[in-house]
Amino acid sequence: MIVDVVVAAGGQGRRLGGAVAKQWLTLGDRTIFERSVAACAASPRVRGVVAVVPAADLDAARVLASAAAGGKLITIVAGGARRQDSVAAGLAAVGPDVDVVLVHDAARPFVTDAVIDRVIDATARTGVAIAAARVHDTVKHVSLDGDTRWIDGTIPREDLALAQTPQGFRRDVLDALLPAMTSPVDVTDEASLAERLGHRVQVVEGHPDNVKITTEDDLARARRALGADRVLSVARIGIGYDSHRFADGRRLVIGGVHVPDARGLAGHSDGDAVCHAVTDAVLGAANLGDVGGLFPDTDPAFKDADSLALLRDAFARVQAAGWRLGNLDLVVICHRPKIGRIADALRASLAGALASTPDRISVKGKTPEGTSALEDAMIVHAVALLER
Repeated sequence: MIVDVVVAAGGQGRRLGGAVAKQWLTLGDRTIFERSVAACAASPRVRGVVAVVPAADLDAARVLASAAAGGKLITIVAGGARRQDSVAAGLAAVGPDVDVVLVHDAARPFVTDAVIDRVIDATARTGVAIAAARVHDTVKHVSLDGDTRWIDGTIPREDLALAQTPQGFRRDVLDALLPAMTSPVDVTDEASLAERLGHRVQVVEGHPDNVKITTEDDLARARRALGADRVLSVARIGIGYDSHRFADGRRLVIGGVHVPDARGLAGHSDGDAVCHAVTDAVLGAANLGDVGGLFPDTDPAFKDADSLALLRDAFARVQAAGWRLGNLDLVVICHRPKIGRIADALRASLAGALASTPDRISVKGKTPEGTSALEDAMIVHAVALLER
């Protein structure tokens, strides 16, 4: 029996990390995404993994997933606007020889082999199966009267289960399910869509540790469980520097943020001095060269290039070498724009490119204080700490 897993990581949810979708946040030395891919690929019964990610993250995800999958077959596809659109894209990428497909949420990085086995076996027998956790607390039905909540009934907990993933689908069910996934009717999970189509869904025992990381408290608990909130023992520091003169007729883009009504910076690319300095800092810390070596200004391919995209590319190499961002400290020296007014936007933009969170990035603005050589230029100093 051939089994593949679709790992759904196509969401843009920012509730946890601000500018960073939760699947790219770290648990210890790996992102949540990597841990979920690795957990699925570790099952000896799984042939390969199809990971569905936002279109902007395809290249970085390919690097991370390949390292996490331990040599198993990996396919990376772009997600859609809704969860079901993303899952449909993943299911469509599954090979025609597959007998059973599991759909697993990337926000559940602690799924076990035993849970995966139970879902595979039940799916093969019945066509559709999900993992679910028992409800141990007494469950109350609550109604609202004005601003006050009242209990108006007790629900037998023996009749309830908390749905988890993976959720499994046999090939014949999958073929019927795929066309329905493009329906305008939203569904919260794939099993509920199978129910709508008249399939009975078998429930197998999940696991209390197979939690979905949704809130900051969830993330903190997961890090404590791994011991990942401790100070890591291996760290490296890199220093980055860049300077560009201001030039007429150019858009000003710094740190990937467009600043309207301001003179731009001269340069072969978009002149983004912040991204260039940060790129040098993270590459230097990982001993992977520098921005000029990777993206030379003699190459026409980088003419007017998006420097934030180049930073993403460079940091994917840093991650592939086993590093993550500890923190980043930036000093931007110029008269205009006033850096304090856009500091939050810069932190959010850079966090997205560095698979991190804005709280790990500091941005400070300084003025040249009458130094004539610096009056018509922007100078950026960056210091990056990488950890593993």
